[in-house]
Amino acid sequence: MSFTPNDIALLLIVLLIGLVLGLILSGRAKYRRLWRDEQAAHRQTIQEHDRRIAAANERIAQLERQSGPIGPGTAAAVAGAAAHGRDDLTRIRGISDQDEIALNEAGYHRYSQIAALNGEQEALLEGRLGRKPGSIQREEWREQARLLDNGKVDEHGRLYERLRADR
Repeated sequence: MSFTPNDIALLLIVLLIGLVLGLILSGRAKYRRLWRDEQAAHRQTIQEHDRRIAAANERIAQLERQSGPIGPGTAAAVAGAAAHGRDDLTRIRGISDQDEIALNEAGYHRYSQIAALNGEQEALLEGRLGRKPGSIQREEWREQARLLDNGKVDEHGRLYERLRADR
């Protein structure tokens, strides 16, 4: 039996088509199964996140039910409590409202405490406030705090408000 070139070409084409179809059909089920497994894992993760969010929302609602309403005298009470035992550190040039909160959290509430800072404490505060090293000394926080602690508000205003206006 002899094969002509046309017969050989047809046999090769049929062989290639058979190989391609075999590869496509055999691996298809495997990848479909992997895709389904991945979808199931994703659905489970989403459900777990939804459960956690629902639990957190329930806890928030519970806490909101426990807290009482804010009355008209609450603002005055909070302001009085905040002012009691604390100085207004924002009067020191260079201290913002956010800086004052951070200073209060660090335990600094009075001008006398700022005036008594040493170099190591200044460096720690600069790091905590995210400031450049030496900025507390450049802005003269200790000197300003001494003036304000001694009640020399006018002198502080004359010296440091002028500098603030120049900047």
